[in-house]
Amino acid sequence: MRILFTGGSGKAGRHVIPFLLDQGHRVVNADLVPLDHPGVDNLTVDLTENGQVWNALTSYAGLDELEPGTGRPDFDAVVHFAAIPRILIKPDNELFRTNTLATYNVLEAATKLGIPKVIFASSETTYGICFADGEMKPDYVPVDEDHPTVPHDSYAMSKVVNEACARSFQARTRLDIYGLRINNVIEPHEYTELFPDFIENPDQRRRNIFAYIDARDLGRMVQCCLETDGLGFEVFNVANEDVSVALSTSEIIARYYEGVPVRREMGETETFYDISKARRMVGFSPRHRWRGELEK
Repeated sequence: MRILFTGGSGKAGRHVIPFLLDQGHRVVNADLVPLDHPGVDNLTVDLTENGQVWNALTSYAGLDELEPGTGRPDFDAVVHFAAIPRILIKPDNELFRTNTLATYNVLEAATKLGIPKVIFASSETTYGICFADGEMKPDYVPVDEDHPTVPHDSYAMSKVVNEACARSFQARTRLDIYGLRINNVIEPHEYTELFPDFIENPDQRRRNIFAYIDARDLGRMVQCCLETDGLGFEVFNVANEDVSVALSTSEIIARYYEGVPVRREMGETETFYDISKARRMVGFSPRHRWRGELEK
């Protein structure tokens, strides 16, 4: 497929793009900073500028596409990951403006141009737990996509707004738009750097609902979505199938979720960030677990 990928130079994108290239796709990285990786085409784009987004989505990917003399090829899909990645990087209003305006521009241009599929990054923060002031417990566990999204911060607010915009554009166009509620992204080198401390101090994983997603498995989820057509608008939790600490499910419930309803029987180390919908609807199956990575 010919894919425009926004934010490919970020923490997640710099692993997802190589995965997509390995699947045989052609990828144009639309970002303010280029990605230095063999095979990727880079285009410097300010996504908050509507005209730049339209131009990027009607652009040649590289000089080689001039050779056939048959005109500019169309994009088959847009993967939109670009965003200010969390609170406390820029002022709250600027974060909200940037993240919502960029996503609106991408959705508007992609759907009006008739690009058949948009996959966009939403977030675990939509559930209101990650950046809450003080401790916020889920309404129930495991947390699935039906859990209320009542965020308390500008980043999570922007993601909820982006989901609403995506649903609206899909309702008008009937194209496929899939939102990924991505949990805490872990790069391969971070297992040895971070997880020994997670094991020693599990309290610090509470805000992430004791979950994580390997950046390479996030690429696998994007590929699953690219391969699955006809779902319309959907949102999916994206996480590893295992918890990010050395405690069992029952130990986590006893220590952190006392009194929180447990809606179904869970596996011994099953994630509290439910990925059964992604598994069922697009065939997502993560492969990189922290236990295996630490044993390497």
